[in-house]
Amino acid sequence: MKHPVLENRVRMVVWWLVWLFLALGQALIYYYAYGSFVNISILDSGLSLLIYSGIALSLWYPFSFLNKNNTKPFSLVLNLAATGIITIVFWILITKLLLTLILPQQSGFEAYWTATLPYRIGTSVFIFGLIILTYFLFVSLTNLSEKKSREAKLETLVKETELKMLRSQINPHFLFNSLNSVSSLTITDPEKARDMVIKLSEFMRYALSKKDEQPVSLRSELENLRLYLEIEKVRFGDKLSTDEEIDEKCLEIKMPVMILQPLYENAIKHGVYESTECVRITTRVRMVEGYVEFIISNNYDPSPAMRKGTGTGLLNVARRLELFYGNKASIKTTKENGIYTVSLYIPVDYK
Repeated sequence: MKHPVLENRVRMVVWWLVWLFLALGQALIYYYAYGSFVNISILDSGLSLLIYSGIALSLWYPFSFLNKNNTKPFSLVLNLAATGIITIVFWILITKLLLTLILPQQSGFEAYWTATLPYRIGTSVFIFGLIILTYFLFVSLTNLSEKKSREAKLETLVKETELKMLRSQINPHFLFNSLNSVSSLTITDPEKARDMVIKLSEFMRYALSKKDEQPVSLRSELENLRLYLEIEKVRFGDKLSTDEEIDEKCLEIKMPVMILQPLYENAIKHGVYESTECVRITTRVRMVEGYVEFIISNNYDPSPAMRKGTGTGLLNVARRLELFYGNKASIKTTKENGIYTVSLYIPVDYK
């Protein structure tokens, strides 16, 4: 693990400001302990805490070694206590040696040193405790940050995996139905079969070229949906018709790739398949109070004999919307007077 202070300039500045504050406090304590020799106490505090700050920086390395995951608490306390004793003794000895060299002729120095020694020991123990607590706090915050980062990455991975799974349920289903239709048309109408294969290849090229959940513009989605509906028109002929009312301001809105296709697939499956009459699929897109509103409706046969679907397509769309937009998007369906309507709302400014 990198040094928490040396690797960051801001922390370095804060580190030295704290030591400056401690030096001023210690100078006042030493002056209070002896009652005079202000110049000595200031020099003493500045020099001694400069030494202690260097020792404190180096303490990170034995601390990180002792504070391993498999270290027992009792052993950790004993090791830190031994480290503290060594640190304090070393600091006091080196400080006295340097002060003696700097102030060889200063009268009363020994008396000053003797008077301040108990306070010196007390402040050194207090500072050592602060250093260890600071390092413990940094390790805890670092571990917490790494844990949250791992959880976020795992959550993103799970989300991406689920989105890929949901998308994988769309294309094969449509491809299976289309290939069955191509197989039939090769016998009844080879020209239509050829036209359908060309359109199908263009549709699949679009679907496969969009990686994961990379957002695409509504314009691209509509172009692909028109291609999809043209494929279905080859199959159903005059039995299927479409109508659009698209607000041009919505065309560059970003959205999940192929989020609308299952809705049209449902309209064809439960409308065109089940009806003997012409089925008209109507698409309306407009801006509504910060949302893009999609209204996709089709007429259907309301007779009781109508085959009931599993709802997989709608569930997939709803789940993808939840994963992509959270609770900011919504989808609802209604059946009224032989018209099945899907209303979808996605936020305009979602990022």
